[in-house]
Amino acid sequence: MIEKLHFITQENEIYTHLRCINAACEAGIKWVQLRIKDKTDEEILEQAIQAREICDQHKVKLIMNDHPDIARKIGADGVHLGKEDMPVDEARKIGSKMIIGATANTIEDVVGHVKNGADYIGLGPFRFTGTKKNLSPILGIEGYQKIMSDCAKKGIDIPIIAIGGITTEDIPKLMETGIHGIAMSGAIANSADMHNEIKRINEIIAR
Repeated sequence: MIEKLHFITQENEIYTHLRCINAACEAGIKWVQLRIKDKTDEEILEQAIQAREICDQHKVKLIMNDHPDIARKIGADGVHLGKEDMPVDEARKIGSKMIIGATANTIEDVVGHVKNGADYIGLGPFRFTGTKKNLSPILGIEGYQKIMSDCAKKGIDIPIIAIGGITTEDIPKLMETGIHGIAMSGAIANSADMHNEIKRINEIIAR
């Protein structure tokens, strides 16, 4: 099952990736994407092993951002592939039973990922976000409405997760476009009360 709220890790003044995961799991998150950039594979593997242990303790799904080989080594639940990463069908050869998500910015991206066997789509960015370099064109509400309409016309019903600079206040309008769920990073990691923020977000999505 693809959860409706995806938490993407980040480091800030308070949290390392691992402390961030632990806090989010204790606060009730059910889906964590470990996203570590600018580190060696050895450093990422070391943190991924510990992330797997934390998620196992809390019965939380762990998705690796990129690195399908590391995802397979640590027994992650899945892998999320960016636009510049390995194609979905190639990643499937590495981990045939893993959940595989892929980033999309256009209806053509979505169609391609569905054809290659993706389990869900991370569609964005909704607005500018400083957590990502080489940002694709901003979609905004109109972009999601158009792509979701195109998906309906083509009979595509893959779970689509909105991503990119999303705040809690954006969620109602985004959910109205027909998307499956929301991926958030800073809005959760930088919140004053992570437990209440996750609870509030889940309640808004459920409406």
